[in-house]
Amino acid sequence: MQFQKPSLSFWQIINMNVGFFGIQYSFGLQQTAINPLYSFLDAKPEELPILNLAGPMTGLLIQPVIGALSDRTWHPRWGRRKPYFLIGAIFCSICLFAFPFSRALWMAAGLLWILDAANNTAMEPYRAFIADKLPARQQPTGFLTQSFFTGLGITLANLSLGFFKDIITGTSSSGIPYWVYGSFFVGGVCSILSVLWSVLTTPEIPPTPAELAELRARPKGFFEPFKEIMEAIRHMPPIMWKLALVYLFQWYAMFCYWQYVSLSIAASVFKTDSSGPAYEDAVVLTGQVNGFYNIVTFLSAFGLVVLARKWGAKWVHVICLLLASMGLFIFPFIEQPFLLFLPMVGFGIAWASMMGIPYVMVVGSIPKEKYGVYMGIINMMIVIPMILQTLSFGWVYENILSSVPGNAIFFAAGLLFLAAMATLRIKPLPITETPIPSPSAH
Repeated sequence: MQFQKPSLSFWQIINMNVGFFGIQYSFGLQQTAINPLYSFLDAKPEELPILNLAGPMTGLLIQPVIGALSDRTWHPRWGRRKPYFLIGAIFCSICLFAFPFSRALWMAAGLLWILDAANNTAMEPYRAFIADKLPARQQPTGFLTQSFFTGLGITLANLSLGFFKDIITGTSSSGIPYWVYGSFFVGGVCSILSVLWSVLTTPEIPPTPAELAELRARPKGFFEPFKEIMEAIRHMPPIMWKLALVYLFQWYAMFCYWQYVSLSIAASVFKTDSSGPAYEDAVVLTGQVNGFYNIVTFLSAFGLVVLARKWGAKWVHVICLLLASMGLFIFPFIEQPFLLFLPMVGFGIAWASMMGIPYVMVVGSIPKEKYGVYMGIINMMIVIPMILQTLSFGWVYENILSSVPGNAIFFAAGLLFLAAMATLRIKPLPITETPIPSPSAH
């Protein structure tokens, strides 16, 4: 006897994704607060790319390995994926509490390595958790619910900067304003509590006896996950190679935006740089702008589910990337703070698409017993462009873009346009239901 995965209610899908809120609150702080924190510790603008190397490097090294390990894991009490994002959340919370106490640039950079390692330990098992748990017709809703919580978590992280700046004054001996502490402390609490909510409310689907026997029969050893990753790359579906080109442009562009948006706003709105007294105001405005685009993200995420079903995931992603590209092309010209929010509408819709639609496009081509390793490989496609950006963009910024922050935003806009053109090459397979053996039949 065979059966399909049971459908979940809307609120069950919400419960299983609540933990993504805490992970993305942390990510929001990385987007908006880490680079200004580096600047408070006297980092130079051209040093920002290399100081952000931690994120992509830990993603490259950790996520595919964790994904492969989670494919091989089953514990009757803790499950397959949940142990990984619970452990990741614990270490993430510890790092967020420690971050504002950085006394020097090297300490902040070191903590970012640990924080990113923890986030990456949680991230791809969470993606695989959605693919494991939901029937194919509900997977777009599952992945775009993660987009909703991405927007909500990052929004609150960004808006917390302005909130705490208004109520906390003073600066630590290392030069970090005390209002930064409040945002990081709230992030530490959100990270662990939200993941615990999902762990406690959502059981995993247990493997059948046949699947369990196959798990136990897999070769053991330290190098086996690495062998599995290489084997999966060798047999990777063609659609994923096409997605890799999209991600090359898309994620290089996003890293440029996150690293230089506060400097761009400082230059265009406040006519200053990171050494000027108005830079803290530019950081707060950056938090508000980033918070706004993430509000758009969580408001538009469920709408993209409907559009993806009606028009197809590929066309939704193309249009969203073009909206983001147009928004960033006009962004550096804007001198009035309230007008900065206008281009962020399209950018926020695109961010919702980036966090959900590519997974909808490729999940139908991935074998279900390898969801973890392939979700990790997709993340490699994200972090490799980021590594290239951290290693190359400092030179590009100084020698080609004349060390002008607005030019970095223009550069990102051009790359997002190229990502939209590359998406046109993708031909997603329709997602079909794959029956799985009924546990009650054995």
